[in-house]
Amino acid sequence: MALKLARTALALGAAVSLTAVSLPALAQNVAVVNGTPVPVARADAMVREMVRQGQPNSPQLQQQVREELVKREVLAQAAVSKGIATQPDVKAQLKLAEQGVLIRALIANFEKTSPVTDAEVQARYDQLKKQFGDKEYHARHILVPSEDTAKEIIAKLKGGAKFADLAKQYSKDPGSAQNGGDLDWSPANAYVPEFADALQKLQKGQYSQTPVKTQFGYHVIELDDSRDAQIPPLSDVKPQLVQQMREEKLQGFIDGLEKKAKIQ
Repeated sequence: MALKLARTALALGAAVSLTAVSLPALAQNVAVVNGTPVPVARADAMVREMVRQGQPNSPQLQQQVREELVKREVLAQAAVSKGIATQPDVKAQLKLAEQGVLIRALIANFEKTSPVTDAEVQARYDQLKKQFGDKEYHARHILVPSEDTAKEIIAKLKGGAKFADLAKQYSKDPGSAQNGGDLDWSPANAYVPEFADALQKLQKGQYSQTPVKTQFGYHVIELDDSRDAQIPPLSDVKPQLVQQMREEKLQGFIDGLEKKAKIQ
């Protein structure tokens, strides 16, 4: 009886010992294919990517991922056994794939460690407001290639001709000519400096008394109206600002790395 109890104790001890060894192995891998482990970390990465693409995380999804990873391991091992992994074009593609993973991870790490702060967004918003100015203008213009033609148009305006009619007849600006020269509402800094200076000197209903020369030709400008700048609140534009600033930070990071690199 004592011998039987001793054997039972030994058997139980062996079972506990085997369990202690096997549980960590199961926790680390979702499967072992021909002796090669398929780690849980690989499955977790695939699940996260599929969830990011919109699939709900569930036991069914995790099982599908396990089956997919097992299938991939079987196929990859077959490719290696046939020497496919050593083919030059395959090796080049593998290197590109590896670089892609590393680059995405680098970018994710940079964006995590160098986020766009609320203070930075506020500063950019204030800067844009200052650049926009306090006023915006509803202007019309007639663009012509010669100063003489511009003077002729001004003379016609003084004679009572309508600005919109002359714009349709004379203007070479394809974006506004058929709309009577209408440029809609814009801040002065939306225009080249010569145009902006002349526009800001006009009163409502006035047109320029002399041709305004710019890099595009000669303009006759009319101011329909002006108003306080219609600037959207920060809350409305914050997502766009954050995205723009994030891209700028990332580009600056990449440019800095390229500048430091020794390229021959």
